[in-house]
Amino acid sequence: MTHNLDLVTTSDGPWTLNRDEFDLKRVQAMKSSTSVAVVIPAKNEADTIGAVLEAVNFHVDFVDELVVVDDHSNDDTPTVANRHGAKVLHLEGRGGKGEAMRAGLGATSSELVVFLDADVLNTTTEFVPRLVQPLLERADIELVKGYYERPLHNMPTGGGRVNELAARPILALLYPGLGEIRQPLAGETAARRGALESITLESAYGVEIALLIDIARQYGVHCLAQVDLGVRRHRNRPLEELRPMAVDVLRAALGRFKVALPPQA
Repeated sequence: MTHNLDLVTTSDGPWTLNRDEFDLKRVQAMKSSTSVAVVIPAKNEADTIGAVLEAVNFHVDFVDELVVVDDHSNDDTPTVANRHGAKVLHLEGRGGKGEAMRAGLGATSSELVVFLDADVLNTTTEFVPRLVQPLLERADIELVKGYYERPLHNMPTGGGRVNELAARPILALLYPGLGEIRQPLAGETAARRGALESITLESAYGVEIALLIDIARQYGVHCLAQVDLGVRRHRNRPLEELRPMAVDVLRAALGRFKVALPPQA
């Protein structure tokens, strides 16, 4: 059976920026009057959200809007976020990462939108400038993904198991060009508002891989970029928590490939 992917590919794949291709002063100068929003979905991340927000706020003139979308937390996440200067939006309804990202997008108006995860233990002050750099440098770039090394417990690598065992293999098999994206499930993402508003953000944990596929279909693989963010440390989840994430990821990718799937429970 042949599927029409409608995935625009050229000889140019995603643009990859290494760590030595970053100059903060140059990026700050390029930003000029371009507005930047940072949206952080968060659920029960009171222990880590403060440090993430401190890193975002370090360059005070770089971020124009800062929103934390509280996904039904039962800890002090909203209080900590508010204390660190973020606008706190309380998610209604069923919840989930995709829903939180949609709500955050709707609550902002900036030209460029950066999404960050709330559970990262070592978010640096350069995450946001690095992520928006490709959008400022090239008008044809629509979506940027972060990539990094992911430690697992006491080992320097081995984290990102859903990324390596589900997301990257299915992209390599079904979507030409997208197999080159090293962290398709990265929560560290930046995009132009127009690109985000031209698609529908997927529900739950399928949102990241769906976003990548949908933007590539809409604009072409050559309109994607990925930037090196170094080492990313966060809470490693047990395997039983990773299976539902993998199911969401595979459902989003296979559904876009027109594979008939059973209804979602």
